[in-house]
Amino acid sequence: MSKSETLPVRKTESILEKIQDAENSIRARAFELFAGNGLFGRDLDNWLQAEDELTLRPSIELCEKDKQFKLKISLPGVEPKAIDIEATPDAILVKAELHHDHEVKEGDVHTCEFRSGSLFRAVQLPKKIDPDKVKAEVKNGVLLLTADIAEPSRARKVSVKTA
Repeated sequence: MSKSETLPVRKTESILEKIQDAENSIRARAFELFAGNGLFGRDLDNWLQAEDELTLRPSIELCEKDKQFKLKISLPGVEPKAIDIEATPDAILVKAELHHDHEVKEGDVHTCEFRSGSLFRAVQLPKKIDPDKVKAEVKNGVLLLTADIAEPSRARKVSVKTA
């Protein structure tokens, strides 16, 4: 039986700026790719290659049950202390830096598919949550986030006073 580890979740006002920073980096790299090959009509190919080079997008599963979202994110080989989690009422952002160094003492490495780089996943939620009540734990290389769905806001009557 493997041990699970609880992780801190930070409440943040907006993750939009972080998403825009990632997109700006990808956009700059896509332009470098275009400038290097000079071929028009490959915008999407350049964007996808830049995105693949600069960010690692882990697989997710988002389920809703009993007024909660359960978000699973596949993070095999990622140390729990390397995971940074932020929550807003509308989204959850997970970031980590992955590092892979070859530990071959003798012989040659013929194939290596391990990657180093920035893991980045922003998950837009279909309903608002309470960011203060998001819980996170890692078990068997899977990050499990549990978020309580917020009660819907209701309109309230405002009385007008005369001066």
